[in-house]
Amino acid sequence: MKIRKELWFGLSIMALVVMAATWGLLSVPTITNGHLGLLMLSLVVVAIMLGFPTAFTLMGMGMIFTWLAYDRDITRTLDLMVQAAYKSMANDVLIAIPLFVFMGYLVERANLIEKLFKSLHLAMARVPGSLAVATLVTCAIFATATGIVGAVVTLMGLLALPAMLRAGYSIPLSAGAITAGGCLGILIPPSVLLILYGATAGVSVVQLYAGAFFPGIMLAGLYILYVIIMAKIRPAWAPPLSEQERQVPLPPLTQALPAQTRQHAPLHLLQALKGRRNAAVPLGHVLRQLGIVVLPGLLFLVLALTSWRAVTILPAQETFDIQPIGLSDSSSSSSGLQEPPSTESGTLQEPPTEGGLQEPPGAEAAPSSAAAAPTLAEPPAAVNPGLASAAQTQPAPTWWWVSFAILGAITALFYLFLSFARLEIFKMLLGSFFPLMVLILAVLGSIVFGLATPTEAAAMGAFGGFLLAAAYKRLTMDVVTESVYLTAKTSAMVCWLFVGSAIFSAAFALLGGQEVIEKWVLSMNLTKVEFMVLSQVVIFLLGWPLEWTEIIVIFMPIFIPLLSHFGVDPLFFGLLVALNLQTAFLSPPVAMSAFYLKGVAPPYVTLNQIFLGMMPFMGIQVLAIVLLYLWPSIGLWLPHLLYK
Repeated sequence: MKIRKELWFGLSIMALVVMAATWGLLSVPTITNGHLGLLMLSLVVVAIMLGFPTAFTLMGMGMIFTWLAYDRDITRTLDLMVQAAYKSMANDVLIAIPLFVFMGYLVERANLIEKLFKSLHLAMARVPGSLAVATLVTCAIFATATGIVGAVVTLMGLLALPAMLRAGYSIPLSAGAITAGGCLGILIPPSVLLILYGATAGVSVVQLYAGAFFPGIMLAGLYILYVIIMAKIRPAWAPPLSEQERQVPLPPLTQALPAQTRQHAPLHLLQALKGRRNAAVPLGHVLRQLGIVVLPGLLFLVLALTSWRAVTILPAQETFDIQPIGLSDSSSSSSGLQEPPSTESGTLQEPPTEGGLQEPPGAEAAPSSAAAAPTLAEPPAAVNPGLASAAQTQPAPTWWWVSFAILGAITALFYLFLSFARLEIFKMLLGSFFPLMVLILAVLGSIVFGLATPTEAAAMGAFGGFLLAAAYKRLTMDVVTESVYLTAKTSAMVCWLFVGSAIFSAAFALLGGQEVIEKWVLSMNLTKVEFMVLSQVVIFLLGWPLEWTEIIVIFMPIFIPLLSHFGVDPLFFGLLVALNLQTAFLSPPVAMSAFYLKGVAPPYVTLNQIFLGMMPFMGIQVLAIVLLYLWPSIGLWLPHLLYK
């Protein structure tokens, strides 16, 4: 079998690197295991950049250098490999990965993304840059539901890019919105990146999910704000939709009421309910439309009432009924058995007769003439739990009034401006946007509020994906087979990566490479701020040649032990890393999202134009990292509120 020229070239370059590294080590007066660890790290990075499989490169390098560290003892080397692999396989957190991936593939094949994009861009028709804004919102929701960056960028490249180009949008702006929006799935929970970081750093995945929620929303909001500002400053980059493109066709029965798109829907439907309608329109159609109209109001009332009880009614506290032992009435004494007290010698006293009083301790030494005198010692008390006090109430907090004042105003505006056209858009959102949001909120809510572990919530999400695919009549045997195959393929890749990372980390620690790096960093006498800036710059630069999976499994085990020296919270560091690793999908030359988009873009869309469009969004990501560092409560407020 002929070996390709590229493989020969890669092997030649790697051989040259090995020779150069070996010559450099030989020039060192004393070669230690720490130097071998640094050599192993360098060779792994070079091999990955040359295109060798990451997982097997990590395992192979780890085995070779472990064999060298153990003085060529193959038995101990194999023992280390088995122990590291078993440790990874026994990690329960990793079970959530195939379940979340399976949920993503099922949701992707439910064909919701086209309906979601159409309904969102019609709902945001009056917003500047509405198509790009709808693209970002669609990408954020769909990437959150699937967590598969390649699938989201590819589907949006097929769906949104032609629509934006037909509307006269700038190619760089269109490409940047699609690629940046598709990458939000690796930050907003449920995210596979956060699961891998939690398993690597020993941080609770539940707290990571809670902490990443608001930074993810902040980053998506910054993207949308940038698009709106650019559409205002440069209208030629994002022209507004024409009146014809904003038109929403009404169903034939609604037109037969008669009804027009700009008419107030609730009032006109009530009039039709009274009898002012075309005889050809059945009453059931009018009732169905009214039922859809009242849904937001009913939802607002249910949320208001349930949350009002939750914030104003305090839980009942248990009180205790205290009764003296032996002084209760005869009925209570004879109704049950008491444990006979023991003497100091360990023998049991004579049990008292039914209905009689037990002789108090110390009475044996008292004279018999004083038996009637009130000289008895105070008997001990028996505590009978089970009586609960009445529930107490408290005033509703300010945040509740503010939140529901805003929600009430939004609901009132919804009904005030609800035309028949907007009612049709709302029905489209009910069929595309809200099912995904219910699935996402059910999965995240069960995790964040402690109702389920990440693995259990992932199983719920996979079942929800089944239901969505079945509801949209996409649940066929071919769809299930393909989803299972792709899930097994992706999960095997991630788990092999984790096994390779475990072997590599064990070999690196065994060789003393971690100790060498720690001594070098600590010798620089960095402050906490300087260390944080240095670490984030290193991760940012690593994102140019490497993917996020490689950065997590190779370099996080190096950074994590240093956090305690500088007093950095691993949870906060993980949120910064998750924000930073957005750049791994956007930074050339290994910008995978750019290549995903280029594969489905028209021929006249060049790779340089896609790279140019991604650069402003990379700047926004850096701004988001700075904002999170300056105000850590953006990411830490929710975990501290729920779990501290």
